[in-house]
Amino acid sequence: MFYKLKRFLIGKPLQSNELHGQKLNNLKALAILSSDALSSVAYGPEQILLVLATISVLAFWYSIPIAIGVLVLLAVLILSYRQIIYAYPSGGGAYMVAKENLGTNYGLVAGGSLLVDYILTVAVSVSAGTDAITSAFPVLHPYTVQIAILLVALITLLNLRGLTESASILAYPVYLFVLALVIVIIVGIYQILTGHATTAAHTSIGTPVMGISFFLLLKAFSSGCSALTGVEAISNAIPNFKEPAPKNAAFTLTCMGIILAVLFSGIVFLAYWYGIAPSGKETVMSQLSASIFGRDFMYYFVQATTALILVLAANTGFSAFPLLAYNLAKDKYMPRAFTARGDRLGYSNGIITLGMASIFLIIIFKGKTESLIPLYAVGVFIPFALSQTGMIFKWLRTKPKGWGWKFSVNLLGALICYLILVIFFVTKFGQVWLSLLFVPAVVFVFHQIHRHYVAVAEQLRIDESVKVMSLEETGNLVIIPVSGITTVVEKSLLYAKSISKDAVAVYIGYSHESIEKMKRDWEAWETGVQLITVYSPYRGVIKPLGDFLEAMREKADQCGSAMTVIMPQFVTKKWWHRLLHNQSGLLIIAYLLKVKNVHITIVPYQLKK
Repeated sequence: MFYKLKRFLIGKPLQSNELHGQKLNNLKALAILSSDALSSVAYGPEQILLVLATISVLAFWYSIPIAIGVLVLLAVLILSYRQIIYAYPSGGGAYMVAKENLGTNYGLVAGGSLLVDYILTVAVSVSAGTDAITSAFPVLHPYTVQIAILLVALITLLNLRGLTESASILAYPVYLFVLALVIVIIVGIYQILTGHATTAAHTSIGTPVMGISFFLLLKAFSSGCSALTGVEAISNAIPNFKEPAPKNAAFTLTCMGIILAVLFSGIVFLAYWYGIAPSGKETVMSQLSASIFGRDFMYYFVQATTALILVLAANTGFSAFPLLAYNLAKDKYMPRAFTARGDRLGYSNGIITLGMASIFLIIIFKGKTESLIPLYAVGVFIPFALSQTGMIFKWLRTKPKGWGWKFSVNLLGALICYLILVIFFVTKFGQVWLSLLFVPAVVFVFHQIHRHYVAVAEQLRIDESVKVMSLEETGNLVIIPVSGITTVVEKSLLYAKSISKDAVAVYIGYSHESIEKMKRDWEAWETGVQLITVYSPYRGVIKPLGDFLEAMREKADQCGSAMTVIMPQFVTKKWWHRLLHNQSGLLIIAYLLKVKNVHITIVPYQLKK
């Protein structure tokens, strides 16, 4: 039943040689990997105006030069990540750059920050989209958390079905959003040029504003930089592109940068010209659409596509998180399970982990994740800054042809990113101080995982110069724990006698009567295997069996023999039948796994009814 349900939800398994069919073309990759960056147009301009509004609406003209500053940083990041794509075509982005050029710990800081950032991306994006849905249908407001969880589950399921299938479905809302905003910008500019938009709604650029300060402008700039979240996702997901992957990824990144620049600058300019002020009751996008179109079809079209893109921004995380987790796992800093491909050839363990972590955040914060947005931005700019710094060191070390220009681009980007981080920590310390805890915590966990894998490798490594055939063979003392005379015990005894002449059965009895009866029955059965009985006055199995095995192991060690414990185990036909039986066999096996120098063999017997 579970198998059929899985096939219905996820689809039939794909063969490994079908992997090339799961690669993304540029059109689909642009939609699925740019949804986070493009969705930020819906709230990036508003973040600038929210800071400027603390002074006066007269200060709104500063949004124009601030937007230019954001566009400069966007251009620097696009150029830098193009270089990263060609330099590190296997993906990994900031993690690979920082690890190779700055050192392992810096790489882990970048990788850990991005992993947490992708979790926040999903939680914040879905919560924002849910708010848009409940705003349109207030009757759904009490079910905000449930709706958000359902949306995350649906996006997770789509991604488990494979990259191409999820991209085919999710690309439409992304391009509809781009189309909607392009129409908003074109119609808005047309109204300005034809005089239908009043000039009294805004102050002239250059108007003196009392109380404005350089520090406040920097704060507005850093807030506006939230529009750049998700820019790095393409560099993390290069292996998802069709060949030539680096070339296609770089082209897609450039297209995303151009679209983002046009939409962001257009919305900022129109919001300034139409005199839009941020309101707690209505978003800047909603006010702008209403000013240009009125409350007609186009207004609702813009609102609907905005709500969709905010939800689907989560899909960028689902595309990039599994590949980043794969690179970390490949370097033994995350569990190996993240390197395994699922039925549909995606890294399904990464997809499921991201979905569950996002749902956990949504539940904890009850669907109100606004307080996480500054932390979300910090999680982006830490990798931004480290990747820029890493590329600076790379150019200084390798000095390829034309490196001076590349060095200048990365130096400018690094300075701006570090400046933004300083502003975040100074102006929003109460909201971002958690990053000072979770980043070191994540790096610590990475090191613990890596230390474990190194220790395991050391213990499993063998000296290949010593041939197996030259090793001295030893005897084998076989112990068979039995609970009665049954078919599965019979099978186990036959197997034991086939591998050793020294086999012993052990019975743990809770009463002297049961022990005497077991002795009589065993003698009558004539197995040819010695039975040793152990009395358990406290009705336990593990402790008396453990003491017996320890004594037998010491005996085997003295004789230079190996010791094997054969566990008879019947297997029920249906899963719920297992609930009707005690699990003493499994408990014994779990105990034996911790005992040194003891081999364990399970002899299963499948029940037919």
